[in-house]
Amino acid sequence: MADVVVVGGGLIGALAALGVADGGRRVTVLERREPERQRGRLGVDIRNVAVSPASRELLEAVGVWSSLEPAAYQRMEVWEERGTRGMHFDAAEVGRAELGWILESSQVVRSLWDLLQRHRNVRLEVGADLASLRLAASGAVLETDRGDIRARLVVAADGARSRVRELLAVPAEEAPTGHHALATVVRTEQEHEGTCLQRFLLEGPLALLPTADAHLSSVVWSQPAEEAERRAKEPDGDFCLELERCLEARFGKVEAVDARVVFPLAQTLVSTFNPHHRVLLIGDAARVVHPLAGMGANIGFEDVRDLLAELAGIGGDQDPGAPGIWRRFARQRRLRSQMVLALMSGFRRAYSADGPLASWVRNTGVGWLDRAQPLKAQIMREALGVGPLARRW
Repeated sequence: MADVVVVGGGLIGALAALGVADGGRRVTVLERREPERQRGRLGVDIRNVAVSPASRELLEAVGVWSSLEPAAYQRMEVWEERGTRGMHFDAAEVGRAELGWILESSQVVRSLWDLLQRHRNVRLEVGADLASLRLAASGAVLETDRGDIRARLVVAADGARSRVRELLAVPAEEAPTGHHALATVVRTEQEHEGTCLQRFLLEGPLALLPTADAHLSSVVWSQPAEEAERRAKEPDGDFCLELERCLEARFGKVEAVDARVVFPLAQTLVSTFNPHHRVLLIGDAARVVHPLAGMGANIGFEDVRDLLAELAGIGGDQDPGAPGIWRRFARQRRLRSQMVLALMSGFRRAYSADGPLASWVRNTGVGWLDRAQPLKAQIMREALGVGPLARRW
């Protein structure tokens, strides 16, 4: 019997499994396919993840950071289509060398798996489909098409369409945004110089994130579904010109674009992170956050950090699925998720509000906050995961 079965070997699941195994517990990872490093036409993965300083600490703790190719960013510029004021964030304002890093998603997952495959406490079950889940006082039994897997604790990190969540019929609140995200990579005439761009357009927010290549940036563009589909299919040259116009040519001409992928956006939150004393939901299996501020992966990293801290506190000889152990974890993670989801919804509502009065209020507030250095610096520290409020979760 494994101490812990992690269902889902993606970013959050692989990280959780590695951290649990490093703590001396036996871990089984259930995943449908072994991950591969992905590269698009321009040489980098289209999908990426923004990593805060707090999340980097976790990646360093499990020994994976040194194998990655992070793209550090030092500055962030935020402005809107209708506005006259913008926000400018610089790492130097909070005494740091960088605000965070952008990592290629598939590179991180592949590097985590390289460590998992060599770990003496890890068993990888690749290709098995989860058919049912039986829970009892003595443990959990996961029935797959390759046989049963027994464990004391099940950690579901199997994404927004979680099979574990489905089998246990865990209720989840879903708030559709009415938008789809378009993701791709572009090459620009000018170097990004470690700068993130975020522009709130009339139809939705557009973000440009640096990669390790000075002339390549990742694009995440939230917009109505019909517009996303149109832009996904339009000729490369037309898309480049439109993107260049929307970004006001901040990095000069947009010279090339990779393949474009489109996916629906919805914010989701489960009723509980601990539906049974032997089951935890983490990552996107527990909540899905709008990619507006790059919080999705980082709040998943927080789940892993708190999970590992809780396991370390109960000791290696205690049953990790015993009743009552995870109540505080579940309560705090749900409260934290509610706060982040409310913040993202507030941002979207504030920047989608139409009319001259809304625009004036928004521009006045943005201008004031950009000049209020102490408050602005504190907001930055919280966003980086190094402020007192972020550290308490």
